[in-house]
Amino acid sequence: MATPLSGPLYFGEGLKLILRPGLRRFVLLPLLINLTLFIATIAFALRKFEGWVNHLMPVLPHWLSFLEYLLWPLFVLLVLVMVYFTFTLVANIIAAPFNGFLSEKVEVVVRGTDDFPPFSVGELVAMIPRTMAREFRKLRYYLPRALGLLVLSFIPGLNLIAAPLWLLFGVWMMAVQYLDYPADNHKLGFIEMLEWLRRKRLRSLGFGGITYLALLVPLLNVVFMPAAVAGATLFWIREGGTQALPSARAPR
Repeated sequence: MATPLSGPLYFGEGLKLILRPGLRRFVLLPLLINLTLFIATIAFALRKFEGWVNHLMPVLPHWLSFLEYLLWPLFVLLVLVMVYFTFTLVANIIAAPFNGFLSEKVEVVVRGTDDFPPFSVGELVAMIPRTMAREFRKLRYYLPRALGLLVLSFIPGLNLIAAPLWLLFGVWMMAVQYLDYPADNHKLGFIEMLEWLRRKRLRSLGFGGITYLALLVPLLNVVFMPAAVAGATLFWIREGGTQALPSARAPR
C-alpha cells in the first residue's frame, strides 16, 4: 500500500466501511448536519454567485475583451473553490465531535479491539471542548494561507495563478482536516500531525485529492464527508499511526 495511489484507495475503503451496520448510527447525525448546512450554503451561493464572479473578474481594455471568454471559466472555478472551502470549513467545525467519535469507532472495527470509552451522550459532550479547540487550531493554520491566496485573487495578472494555488492548497487541507481526527484521538499534537503528513506527502496528497473531488459532488458530498473520516482513519492505521513518527510528543 506504500504508493501515492494508496491515498485514493483509503477513501474508497472508507466509503464501504461507513455502510456497515455497526457504524451507521455514528454516521447519521453528522450526515444530517452536513445536509442541512449544504442546502443553506447552496441557496445563499446561488443568489450571490454571478455578482462574486463579476467582482473578481479583472477589467480588461477593449482590445483584450476577447480574453473574457477565456478568463470567465477560471473565475467561475475560483468562486466555486471559495464557496466549497467555506462550506467544508463550517461543516467540519460543527460536525467535529461526531467525526472524532466516528473515527474512534472505525478504528475499533478495523483493529478489532476497543481501547476507547464506550459511546454515550456524556462521552460525546465531553469530546466537544477538545475537538473544538483542535478545529480552531486548524483554523489558525488555514486562515493566514487562505487570506494570502484571497489577496492574490484580487491582484490583476497574479490572480491568474490564484485558482490553481487554491486547488493545491485545498487538496493539502483535505488531508490535514481528515487525518487530524485519528491523530487527535491518539493525542498527537497538531504540529506533529503535520510532520506525519509531510513524511507521507504523496500519499497524503493522493488522499486529499480524491477527497477534494468527492466533496465537490453536490448532495453526495454529505455522504462522502463521513467516508473521508473513515478513509483517513484507515490511512492512519495502515501507515503506522504514532509509531510512524518517532519524534511524536505530547499535544501542543
